[in-house]
Amino acid sequence: MMKLTPGQHAFWTRFRAATGCDADGPRFVDAFGDNPDMQDDLAALVMAGDKRASASLDRWYDDETRPRPGDLALILDGAGEPVCVIRTLRVDICRVSEVTADFALAEGEGDKTLAWWLDAHRAFWRREADRHGFDYSDDLAVVCERFERVWAPD
Repeated sequence: MMKLTPGQHAFWTRFRAATGCDADGPRFVDAFGDNPDMQDDLAALVMAGDKRASASLDRWYDDETRPRPGDLALILDGAGEPVCVIRTLRVDICRVSEVTADFALAEGEGDKTLAWWLDAHRAFWRREADRHGFDYSDDLAVVCERFERVWAPD
């Protein structure tokens, strides 16, 4: 399990008490996006129920670290504060060019179209490629994760 900060641990304890979950901790603690404003915006979409999926480059995972159905994750906002707990429902791996309109809709971002999704994610992954020294291509493998929000404080 992840090592939690005191605030994250307190949040997880509240989640366990409210839901009866017996997991010692989440498998992942993460924020969606690469800057605080984006992380706030995407956390708000999860809280509103609009964002029910996320995509990340498969190059960042191996078989042990790739999300799996049933995983619990603690989602953070742009300040690094926990906002909710999600559960992974499904994980598919495909090329960027193979992502579907249905998946783009489930991500809940922008105008929820595949065209918007491709533009936004290409820009995001090009920033990652520049930061980490690899070449971006629409042939890169993407982990397409669908999730449900299982708990957030009142």
